[in-house]
Amino acid sequence: MHRYFALLIFFISGFSYCQESVNILIDSLNLTNSVEEKISLSQQIAMELKDEDWERALTYLELAKTEAKKTKNPDIYLAPIYENIATLYYDKDVLDVTLDYYQKAYNIYLKANDFDEVFKVENNLAIIYARLNNKEEALKHFQKIYKHQLSKKDTLRTAQVLNNIGTIYMETNIDSSLYYYEKSLAISKTLDNLKLNAYLYTNLGRIYDLKNDDKNATIYFNLALKSLEEYKFDNTKSFLFKSLSKHYLNKKENDSAIFYAKRTLDLQDDFEYSFTNLDALKTLYTAYKGKRDFEEAVNYYERYNILRDSLNVEEKAVNVERLRLQQEYNTRIQHRELLAEKQQFKYFLIGLSMVTGILALLILVIKYRNRMTKNRLERELLKTKQQELRHSLDAKNKVLIGKAMTEMHRTDIINGILKDLKHIKLKAVKKETQQAIDFILKRLQRDLNTDIWKEFEVSFEQVHKSFYKNINKNHPDLTPKDRRLCALLYLDLTSKEISQITGQSFKSVENARTRLRKKLNLTNEKVNLSTYLNSLSVN
Repeated sequence: MHRYFALLIFFISGFSYCQESVNILIDSLNLTNSVEEKISLSQQIAMELKDEDWERALTYLELAKTEAKKTKNPDIYLAPIYENIATLYYDKDVLDVTLDYYQKAYNIYLKANDFDEVFKVENNLAIIYARLNNKEEALKHFQKIYKHQLSKKDTLRTAQVLNNIGTIYMETNIDSSLYYYEKSLAISKTLDNLKLNAYLYTNLGRIYDLKNDDKNATIYFNLALKSLEEYKFDNTKSFLFKSLSKHYLNKKENDSAIFYAKRTLDLQDDFEYSFTNLDALKTLYTAYKGKRDFEEAVNYYERYNILRDSLNVEEKAVNVERLRLQQEYNTRIQHRELLAEKQQFKYFLIGLSMVTGILALLILVIKYRNRMTKNRLERELLKTKQQELRHSLDAKNKVLIGKAMTEMHRTDIINGILKDLKHIKLKAVKKETQQAIDFILKRLQRDLNTDIWKEFEVSFEQVHKSFYKNINKNHPDLTPKDRRLCALLYLDLTSKEISQITGQSFKSVENARTRLRKKLNLTNEKVNLSTYLNSLSVN
């Protein structure tokens, strides 16, 4: 208890220290008359606030930008300001705005021939283009960075860039991807960087897996495992174990796939809601299904569905937030343009009023459009949930049918054994043999489940709670056999399938269906029996 209290005090004191630091910087900003100091202090305040108050941080960067434009050579100050603004929008995942500001900084550095800064920004541009799936632009920038790192003889960054290029090629050109990964690994080995080596070995294992070269895939995955034996690189291990689980799943080695998928989940324990966990759960239920361990398969499938639903909701919420921030960015630009227009045409009050009115109308239209988009996303989410519920119900119905057929088959086997034992008993001469057979007969008869259909009805009622309640309410005169037939028809089974489960002849099942229609008052009605029974579950 004292330990947690101490941690809480530490957190509060840390936050207070941060606030105190910001307040000191703001006081300094208010007291200075130097434009250069205002630019520097505004950026420092923004970077202090970026995690605590994003919008205030953006306001101080806007202030820094305004002050920079007052100087004789604004580009010197604007480039780092644009980089800081890009960082803020990148944290919010608004990539198109991030790209715009990095491009502005890039153009300024390029114009000033400041190539060290050019290539720093170019690396960020390459990463953003890769995230936007613009592989052509990403490759173009990574190639430039690669040449620059070669000239600087920075081997670690060179190896990292080659790895990034290999990853971009992975989906479109396996041989090119393999070439860059091997080139990166050759450099990484000279650095003895175990983490980078492990990452590259894993990527090479994935490549050979895609090439269906099991021998080389196994070699590189084993090298990756060896690199991480004595070191705790959790993110790299998660990546490796996820890749290994997929590798073994493709080979239909389900036990190995399950082992590495579970290790992935263990490493991701602090990051429950992640796509890595989603992949691991999918691998687990697929592997257990391959092993015909349907109980575990259903368990992991349900966990997979819950996590997938959570991630979809989270992703849609992020998309809504991204739209809001994008609109806010556009509104800021419009607001700046409006201020400039107001300053230029300050005597034309009527024209300014019209522009303000149009802007207000535009904001209302945008809000309405965003509301409509949000409603559409919610409808799509509801539709997805309904589909998943239907799939879940179908799976449970299949389990019910399988359970009934399994129990019937087991009962038939036991009954056959009982019959054979009784026949053997009649032929037995010794009394001891007859007594032994009697003992076995009693044990088998005790273990024989004569209440198969009772258990089936209990399981069925747990899945379809309202069915028996409604059928007893609407048709109280039905016998247990009638209710059993109703349950099987409700599951959309054919007469042939019902005869196989119950052990009755096809003709007996057909006659039973005819009698049931009469009891349900459907003799003269043009209504399918299964359709009618399904309608009872929603009344």
